[in-house]
Amino acid sequence: MRTVQGAALDGLRARVRALGAEAPDRRAPAAPTFGARLRGFVRTGTPRATAAALRALRARRGDAPALLRTRSGRTFLVLLDPRDLDRFYAEPVSLLAADPPEKCRGPASEEPAGIGCSRGELRAQRRRINEETLVPGIPVHPSCGTFLAAVAAEAPHLTAARTLDLVRARHAVHRAARRIVLGEDAACDEELAGWLRQLRGGRARSARTVYAKAHTRIQQYAAHAGDDTLVGRATRRADPAGALDPLRQAHHWLLAMDAVPGTLLRTLLLLGAHPAEQDAAAAEAARGGDAGELPRLRACVREALRLYPVVPDLIRVTRAETEWRGVRYPPGTSVLLPAAFHQRDPERVPAAHVFVPGRWKNPEADQDIRIAPFSHGGGRCPGDQLGLMITAAFAAEVLRGHRLAAARPVLDPVGPLPATLDPGAIRVTLTRR
Repeated sequence: MRTVQGAALDGLRARVRALGAEAPDRRAPAAPTFGARLRGFVRTGTPRATAAALRALRARRGDAPALLRTRSGRTFLVLLDPRDLDRFYAEPVSLLAADPPEKCRGPASEEPAGIGCSRGELRAQRRRINEETLVPGIPVHPSCGTFLAAVAAEAPHLTAARTLDLVRARHAVHRAARRIVLGEDAACDEELAGWLRQLRGGRARSARTVYAKAHTRIQQYAAHAGDDTLVGRATRRADPAGALDPLRQAHHWLLAMDAVPGTLLRTLLLLGAHPAEQDAAAAEAARGGDAGELPRLRACVREALRLYPVVPDLIRVTRAETEWRGVRYPPGTSVLLPAAFHQRDPERVPAAHVFVPGRWKNPEADQDIRIAPFSHGGGRCPGDQLGLMITAAFAAEVLRGHRLAAARPVLDPVGPLPATLDPGAIRVTLTRR
């Protein structure tokens, strides 16, 4: 059975019709068509149009979850009320399981068998290894000295020209990622970088062969990796029986670093459009202070992720019959939490469409169920603090010697920010301080 996520990734732009959820204590029946056009949940369509349609749906039907069906007949339960978000994050995976990525479904999967492709006890063990390696509970990773040195070594690639774009950001970040995950010797391995690019591009016919080559190369680096690398830390924590392969996790971490370049560019673009925030962030970068802390720059990165989340929609699948607001739904129901919609919902979030890093100074902001750049509960990203540290460190390296000047696209510093910011279209001009 295809999932909602699979349909969205196929580029579905569909009319949806609401299936009623009014009758309590019985299975959800079909209801009249709702005449809104919702475009492409997850990765397709126009997010602003989607947000408008969701607001219209909520205005018409109230805050209760809405069971929507695409024209092709696929259904998913959309959560419109923060009270339901709390439950979504709190439910155990035994009842509300992560929707497995498309890469996990077929026998020909070429991707590493990471947490997202695991179930049951194996998933719990992989989660434990990830948490012990990535250390999500503290803002500064125990190996921060090595990691920040990797960022400092690669940051000059960002400022080698007057214009900073996605190609340059990816080059610098991926080199640093190979240092952080595998060690210094991996930084210059452009052949490994090419194999990883092929795997990121999709399910090519040669994917198995490419993955095997990358895996062998990672294995070679891991044999000599220091204890302060991620693969070194994971190897020390892997079980002796070999059920958990730290090399596959290393591959997973390298691919996960793909989120950093785009987030970095969006953060710099937003700072360029807000001179006061840029000056404060540059002053923090110049002061240095405790290695890896950079609380103001971290707040800027968090705010960029609130406005432009890496994962705009979260999908879970029920493993048993569940009840939402008095209506029962069968096992296998896809539950969709439109995170991007909730994080920029002007009815619930103050200054929803404005860049306000100061909101993250409140210690409770990280627990605010409405804004979840890294999710909440058991599904929270275990690499959240490490990702923040690396992204903020790169931004600090840029700001120490340069001012962010003219940029494309041009942002209004006081008006509502655009619904999307394609990192491939961002150009930031750098001038010497």
